[in-house]
Amino acid sequence: MATAQRLSALAVVLGGEPRVEQGDLSLALAAAELIDLTEAQAVLLDGDRVLPAAPVRTGCPMLIEAASQVVRDFPYETVVGWLWRRGSGLARRYRAAAADARHVHRDAADAMGDWNDPVLAHLAAAAGMRPTPSDDTAADLDPDQIAILGETHQAVTQLAAERQRRSIERGPSEGILRGF
Repeated sequence: MATAQRLSALAVVLGGEPRVEQGDLSLALAAAELIDLTEAQAVLLDGDRVLPAAPVRTGCPMLIEAASQVVRDFPYETVVGWLWRRGSGLARRYRAAAADARHVHRDAADAMGDWNDPVLAHLAAAAGMRPTPSDDTAADLDPDQIAILGETHQAVTQLAAERQRRSIERGPSEGILRGF
């Protein structure tokens, strides 16, 4: 099962506890796809750029779609650019795909055994599904995974800051409108 499918299955099992922000989950799912694409050598990382490489060989329709959306023109796309572009609405799409699958509960149960997988543990932490793993798990990650996970955590932090900014901007006007 692809990493993003496993992460999505974990989100289903947890049922939103703790409360998982869909934007955070979408960014983590985009990162999971990118990690799988690097492992399949369908893309290469050159610094912070995602370069197209070989065709992806997988039976996962979402991963095939992800590979088809890799920017193929110089200067290529940054990892963070990929996360934001590919991640847009991705949690909703994975949830819909999981709902269509008859075996979602079996996959979800299998995914629960994956908490010890360092990549999945870090992605789940980025999505807010669990605490950040200890630093010693980074020893089990390759440089591409570390780079992608680092960019993912930064993107999630930026998204949280944007949520807070919008909340602050809305706060006083909503209180006045409601008579508070």
